Amino acid sequence: MAPEIRIKLKQTVILFATALLIFLFGMSSNAVEFLYSDGFYKFSAVAQRLISSVFPFALGDFMYLALVGYVLYSIYRAVKKLVTTKKYFGGKSNKTLLIQPVNFMLILYIVFKLLWGLNYSRPSITGRLGINDEKYTTKDLVALGDFLIKRVNKIKVSLPGQQANKTYTSAELAAGSKKAYDKMVKLNPFFNYRSPALKPVLFSWLITKIGIEGYYCPPSGEANINMRLPEFTLPFVACHEISHQLGIAREDEANLIGYMVSTNSTDPYFQYSGNYNILRSVLFEIRMKSPEDFEVLYKKINAGTLDDFRKEREFWMKYNGDMSAYMNVALDKFLKINNQVKGTDSYQDIVLWVFNLHRKELQNN
Repeated sequence: MAPEIRIKLKQTVILFATALLIFLFGMSSNAVEFLYSDGFYKFSAVAQRLISSVFPFALGDFMYLALVGYVLYSIYRAVKKLVTTKKYFGGKSNKTLLIQPVNFMLILYIVFKLLWGLNYSRPSITGRLGINDEKYTTKDLVALGDFLIKRVNKIKVSLPGQQANKTYTSAELAAGSKKAYDKMVKLNPFFNYRSPALKPVLFSWLITKIGIEGYYCPPSGEANINMRLPEFTLPFVACHEISHQLGIAREDEANLIGYMVSTNSTDPYFQYSGNYNILRSVLFEIRMKSPEDFEVLYKKINAGTLDDFRKEREFWMKYNGDMSAYMNVALDKFLKINNQVKGTDSYQDIVLWVFNLHRKELQNN
């Protein structure tokens, strides 16, 4: 065996062994919580945000671009070498071309897991927050919808101009979210958010076309938000994305944190955004389980919020095409690979947790 091939194979063995150890470690959720999420990740994430916060733009987007560029260039070089030598299965240099992609994928897996991905294996954050998962009946669900509608109506009426929504810059969203998290940390130390790094996405048109509201970037530790979104959705999305920075990997749990933080903010626009977004999910569930109750509740919603529903629907109709459906399938598969067995269906778990969060209030009413 040629020395060059032997070296590559040794690298493969080392990388595979490392990836296997990480995979096996991820099978113990308590160990991940103690050693990684509450240990290594807490310090590495803050360090990442300290570095990325120096840059006024989304550093992670450039890192992704560099990665895509490297992959395309590597494919070009490999194809060129194969065509030039015309030895598609022979020759030591060409044999290494078969090993290099494997090594590259193993490196990506290891880096992703160490920088953030192991958080998928931590126990549910609901346990730490004292939120149970008691099932609700349709009657409970309708009561929750009525409860949220009353809250949304009350906040909307109190906003200046009622129909008007506040326009935020990314810096204002970051400051408002940090203030809201600081308020929540008094209730639970989990919400301690240091070294904020919330950035607008660079390619907002493409991101919107795909159907993405925001995303966390593991290489840079940044929370990136799509600033094209309707303004009344932005505070909730910002709080949601920041929860990923705190090690909340699962989307359903990030929705829960985003809701809790935004609705407990002193900023009424944050409160409205959080309640509005979760009301949308609750109404969707009610419409599926009890259409007649949905019709009754829908008539109780104030005109301003109904107009916001219309604006948001028109917004996504303007941008979203077939690409969104393809991306949703890809995201569903990604979530299932990373311990979210229900895939994108897990997004609706927020309804169960919000019900349990307000169960005593609903019982009193």
